Amino acid sequence: MTQNYRGKVVGSVLCLWLASVACANGAAPTNGPSRSRPPVAGTGAAVASASAPPSSAPPPVARARPAAFEPQKLEVHEQAMGTTVTFVAYTNEHVGEAATRDAITRSLAEMRRLEAILSEWRSDSDIGRVNAKPGEWVNVGPEALAVIQKGLWAGKVSGGVFDITFQAMSGLWKFGSAQEQNPKPPSPAAVAAAKKHVDYRKVEVSEAEHQVRLGKGQQMGLGGIAKGYIVDRAAHVLREAGLDAFLVQAGGDLYGAGHKPDGSHWVSGIQDPRAPQGHYFATIELEDHAFSTAGDYARAYVVGGRRYHHIIDPRTGYPATASRSVTVWAPDAFVADAVDDAVFILGPEKGLELTASLDGVGVVIVDKDNRVTVSPRLAGKVNLLTQPTDGL
Repeated sequence: MTQNYRGKVVGSVLCLWLASVACANGAAPTNGPSRSRPPVAGTGAAVASASAPPSSAPPPVARARPAAFEPQKLEVHEQAMGTTVTFVAYTNEHVGEAATRDAITRSLAEMRRLEAILSEWRSDSDIGRVNAKPGEWVNVGPEALAVIQKGLWAGKVSGGVFDITFQAMSGLWKFGSAQEQNPKPPSPAAVAAAKKHVDYRKVEVSEAEHQVRLGKGQQMGLGGIAKGYIVDRAAHVLREAGLDAFLVQAGGDLYGAGHKPDGSHWVSGIQDPRAPQGHYFATIELEDHAFSTAGDYARAYVVGGRRYHHIIDPRTGYPATASRSVTVWAPDAFVADAVDDAVFILGPEKGLELTASLDGVGVVIVDKDNRVTVSPRLAGKVNLLTQPTDGL
């Protein structure tokens, strides 16, 4: 479980690979504009006789063919949900540059609207209002209801290792911007006391009434799942605008629609867990698919020779230890985001079982011993560039 929308990799776990791989090809090549050619002399009846009277018809006018359409790539970087949000889109014959820019602007606005509804760090959000009244029924909007229900589903299919009530422990583990100058793990007693309030099964939902009720003493956080939902909604805005080749990325959550104009797939790098930001040990192909990465390096500190990070195992109350990095490939970002933390906590064996049980879902795992496992569904879609760097 994570805090403040986790950021998963906060822009550092994986890069879009735009500069060197994903968008290096740019727009589809063209042969340039057609040029008019002079008429070619014919033979037989097409050639005027010397004795024939001159024709009164005007000579044929050579017409230039219209230039072939050339898609234009637009790239926009903004800040939202505590991370860098990136849009890459190609224009098409129906959606020009101005309309594409407008669609991206509206897509970003949708992201920020949903962030205001789903953030556990805002008292005026739907989640903030639920957290303010544990033990009571609270009305929420359809977006919050959908994400909460998906979070409860993820808890069920993962055997409880994904739990949206982890927020009860948020004051104990401090990472990222909340990290102290000299961080130290909380006491075992404090962890045990907070862990008593972590149990997704105590959350009640009334779909008919659009209401949610937490158990007494519980708090809810959607940082481990909401970003995927928001990425999908942003992609929906772009599709509705008529775009069919684009990427939407928010930190470690990414959705790629269609393919580049030259017919090649979108390709993104998977961050090496123990290497500097921007170093990748593998690449993965995308076409109308999403992926989400969870890693133990984005928000972490080392004390006493042990790494502590933001992905908390609700069974122990401490950071999970089975994996270093997990990248889940799925039909949509919502599912990918819901599953990656669970696979990270479960480790390779049980994590592979979980992803195999879900339609269209694959995974790349770097385990605690730095071994790489790629699920069968990703055969031919993942290119291993190098062995991940070893280290603490």
